[in-house]
Amino acid sequence: MNSKINTGLLAYGMSGKVFHAPFISTHPDFNLKGIVERNHKLAQKDYPEITSYNSVDELLNDNAIDLVIINTPNNTHYEYAKQALKAGKHILVEKPFTATTEQAKELFALAKSLNKKALVYQNRRYDSGFNAVKKVIEGGKLGKLVEVHFRYDRYRNEISPKAFKEELVEATGLQYDLGPHLLDQAIALFGKPKKFNKILSKNRADTKVDDYFAIQLTYPNELNVFLTASMLVADIKDAFIINGMMGSFSKNHADVQEAQLLKGMKPTEENYGIEHVKDAGKLTLVTEDGGRITETVASEKGNYPGIFEAVYQNIANDIPYPITEEDILTQLEILES
Repeated sequence: MNSKINTGLLAYGMSGKVFHAPFISTHPDFNLKGIVERNHKLAQKDYPEITSYNSVDELLNDNAIDLVIINTPNNTHYEYAKQALKAGKHILVEKPFTATTEQAKELFALAKSLNKKALVYQNRRYDSGFNAVKKVIEGGKLGKLVEVHFRYDRYRNEISPKAFKEELVEATGLQYDLGPHLLDQAIALFGKPKKFNKILSKNRADTKVDDYFAIQLTYPNELNVFLTASMLVADIKDAFIINGMMGSFSKNHADVQEAQLLKGMKPTEENYGIEHVKDAGKLTLVTEDGGRITETVASEKGNYPGIFEAVYQNIANDIPYPITEEDILTQLEILES
């Protein structure tokens, strides 16, 4: 491998333009070698030095490519990941990694047999709000946790023109779109649940796929974690609510990284990832006499660059990647159930 990791993107839609290219191009140990653009050649306007490939096969046949980022529609992840590994590339795959645990196990085993890395892109572990939640929980002020709620809501009553999100293909529907985010956050904090229950529903006119889900995870010590996402919430409330024996914490979903990137901000700029002070979390603690003390908790700085640093360290130095194979298999077991 070269001194820098030569990286190729399989697409340059929103995912490639916002969540991948800005980080690969600004990280000192990566080189954005090229991007697949079948129709409109837009990437070279932003990155004039790259190669614009006409097809996935053309990129995979480039021996200079070390790492392939698979950011294509969900139902293509498995096949493209398998092709990339067989072409001798490391892979970083957008969520969901695959549609099933069987597919995931096959890819993980194939990667090991070829001495390649099969990594999954779970950027929401690096959201500012989630890391504020993690800091509060690990700080222990809430005592024994009783109930945790994570929500990811929006209002989109129309049917998306993106067929892979609306047609009955592999890994479709809201649970495969937003479920990997919420499940990964829960698994990162609490591990594999003892058991789970799931509800899916279809509410929009003419929808073929679920646009609402609720997943209840049961953990040891009577902890219940509730994960909910809906496409039909007009008045969006807190995304994180944690109740413990000694207090509660609540926080909205105000991570600014996506909005900043959409406006063209570079992840190397000083104000990148810093939430507005008005979006601080609320920590309420019970005093010995039964009273309440309330304080604000500022969010951690959003850190999507951190996932790319973790990718680099895993490929270059074999430092364990924080999103483990076991995490992904647990997630997919729940999604495909």
